[in-house]
Formats: sequence, C-alpha cells, structure tokens
Amino acid sequence: MPSITSAGVGSGLDLEAIISVTLEAENAPKVARFDKKESTLKVQLTALGQIKSDLSAFESSLDVLKDISNFNKRKTTVTQPEGGDILSVTSQSTATAGNFNIAVKQLSQGSRAVQADAAAYTSTTDVVTATGGTLTFDAGGKTFDVTLDAGATLADLRTAINEKEDNFGVSANIINTGGTSKLVFSSSVTGDGNDLSVTNNIAELDRVSTVANAGGAGGMVIDPTNDAAKDAIIEIDGIEVKSSTNTFENAIQDSTITVTKESPTDPNDPTKLLTAKLNIDTDKEYVKETLEKFVESYNKLMTTLDTMITAKTVDATARGLRDTIVNQLSAVVTSAGGLETIYDAGFSLEKDRKLEIKNSGVNALDDVLNESYDDIGKLFAGNGNIADTLSETVDSYLRAGGLISSQKNALETEKRSLADDRERHSYRMEQYESRLREKYASLDVLVAGLRSQGNAISASLSSLPGFVQKK
Repeated sequence: MPSITSAGVGSGLDLEAIISVTLEAENAPKVARFDKKESTLKVQLTALGQIKSDLSAFESSLDVLKDISNFNKRKTTVTQPEGGDILSVTSQSTATAGNFNIAVKQLSQGSRAVQADAAAYTSTTDVVTATGGTLTFDAGGKTFDVTLDAGATLADLRTAINEKEDNFGVSANIINTGGTSKLVFSSSVTGDGNDLSVTNNIAELDRVSTVANAGGAGGMVIDPTNDAAKDAIIEIDGIEVKSSTNTFENAIQDSTITVTKESPTDPNDPTKLLTAKLNIDTDKEYVKETLEKFVESYNKLMTTLDTMITAKTVDATARGLRDTIVNQLSAVVTSAGGLETIYDAGFSLEKDRKLEIKNSGVNALDDVLNESYDDIGKLFAGNGNIADTLSETVDSYLRAGGLISSQKNALETEKRSLADDRERHSYRMEQYESRLREKYASLDVLVAGLRSQGNAISASLSSLPGFVQKK
C-alpha cells in the first residue's frame, strides 16, 4: 500500500489541524513559562545593573567624605585695588583664618649687562676672539660655560649663548645703533645680590665680560640703579617682606603669595600705596556642596531600592542593602565633639527614608558649619566613622565577588540554564510531532483503505440485477 506523506490526504480527514492543535496544546504552556522566566531574569539583571550604578555614585560621594583633607580646605578671597590685579594667593589646609592688607612695593628683577660704548663692536660680523676662549656665566649660584672657536664673531657668540643646553636663563641680544653693535645680556635669576657675572680665560674676551681677565671691570656693565637684580618687596599690614622671586612662601604662614604688578599710588595720598585685601577662611561652601552631593546620591539610591522592593524585583538584595545603609546612617559617633549623629549636623531623615538638609531651625547646616566646622569632618571621616562604615558596606556589594556580582552570576547561570531548557523542549516537541505524524499516518492509511473497500463493495452491489442505489 502506498504511504501517505501528508496527514489526511488518503482519508480526507483534516489530520493536519488535529496535529497542529495537539502540538500547540503541549507546547504553548511550557513556552509561556519559559518566556515568563526569561522576562523575570531580564528585569532582575536590569535591576541589579541600576542598583550597581546608583551604588557606585553613592560610593564616589563617600570617597570624598572619607578624606579629612576635604574638610580642611581653605578659601582665599582677594579683593584687588583699583588699577588691576597685583597678586594672587593660595593657602594650605593648615593656614589660619584671617584678614590682611597687602601692598606690592617692588617686583623682583633679574640683572641686565650692557656693553659699554668703548667696548662696542662696529658690526655683528666683528671677530670676538681670534684664538678662541671660554666665557663663564654665573648668577645666584648657577653657572654654565660657553667655549668659542678661533675666529668666532659677535653673532656667533650670541648664538652660542642662547643655544647652550645648560644655560640657566641668560639671553644674549645685539642692539645695532646704526654705528655700533652692542651686546646685551639679560639674566632671569632675580633677587638682591644675584647680579650676572661673566668671566673669561683670555683677555681677548674682556670686551664681552663683566669682569676682566686680569681683574677689574670688563666691557659689560650693569647699571646698579636700573639693571641690578632685585628682590620683590611687599607690605603685609605695614610689615615689609622681601623675596628673591615674585613668589612669597609662608610670608603668611602656610600661604603662598604671587605678585604680578606693583601697587598703584593712593590718589588721595601720594605717599601711600593701594592694597589688595586678603581673606583666608575655611571653605564652608565646598563642604556644603560635598554634603549636598552626598544627600543627592543617597536619595537616588533609596528611590531605586524602594522601587525594586515595591516591584518585588531582587527584593531581598534591595531590602537588605537599604536597611543596612539606613541603620548605619543613624550610627552614633563618639569622636566628633558635640556632633554624635548626622542629625546633629544639619540633616533629617524623612519617613520615606530620604535625607534632607536642614536650612533653618535647630541644627541647621549653615549654623553647624559656622559653629562646629571641625567636628563635621570628624563625624564623617576617620576609621569607624559614618563615611568609612558606609563605604565598607557598599564595597561588600560592589567588589568583585561581592553580593551584587554573586547574584548577577547566579542569574546569568539561570539564564543559560533556561536556554538549555528551551533547546531540550524544542527537541522533545520535534520528537513528539514525529510520533503524532506516525500515528496519524497509520490512521490515514487505514481509513483510506476502508474507504476504498467500501467504494468497491458499493460498485459491485450496484451491478447486481434488481439492485437500486438509494439517492
């Protein structure tokens, strides 16, 4: 008997529909369970990712709070006099708060040596040394040598000085007056007593030295009034202070003053100089901004955790993290003076577990910053204090192998297992369909055979005499 390749072709029955419905009844519930499980895993992984992101931002704010130096910053405010900026100031965390009036009497200056008229050359191509020789440059304890070949010209000397690798800051220029060419040395070494000295090893080079080979003056001259190296001089509340450079270290203890311009004369009293007004104070604004960022990152984390708990997404992880952080946030600290908890330091914890900064009333943050500034740093920073304790908890969740990482790995394992289950189920359904088709193929052949026999019998009966077929 020929085989039936399409279910129902032989029998005329709609066996394909029966097979399809049977397969769907078997497949649909399991696929629905797979889809639901996959969707749940996806939501859980997304939730963990969001918690990790918000927790990392919270950790960053804790890192700032853990560092006591961030509570010791100083804010320097300089009010410049009319006529432009004359100085700038930076202060270390150990600087004492105070107000100062500062006048800049004199900027520091490096020395300048100009070739005397009698020593000048007629042009840049004039030979400086016929036999060769060495010049030694010295200023403020710094030194370098320039060796000239025989026949070196004035232009060669300038180039040799300016291109010397160990040159400490001497520039050489040539001024052409129209009839003479004069050499000029400018030294960047500032401060009283640091005038440039140029000596030589051959008298032929006396014209380009400040000191002659045999002693006495050379051809390069430093005007003591206008071109000598000078200290910078400032007055702090009337007290004169000098520096060999334009930078004053610790003139005000633990502060650095850099002067850029001499003070203008007071238009109302030509005998006086206008001053810059300096205020050094604790940087309360920086601390307040730091605490505001802490509150912002904390509240965002709480919102995320509450959302996960309400939606019953990674519920246990979110609830455990939330409760631990809230409890640690309320911990008592014994090393912060009169501040025992954050609620003494300008914070309040609302019913929804969110933090708020108190801007008025008892223990308002601004009042605490003014009255107990040093204690705020002790409250948050230091071993066992609030930021340190919270940071340890956060780290236990975020670090490699931590709680979030472990739960993520577990969910990823479930995800891979689910993919395997889908694949096995697909294989079982293929086998099940094959068995159904085999069973219904036999039925199809049987019914087709019976139908064929029935048709044959009917045909035989219809040919008998006197047989009338019902219509």
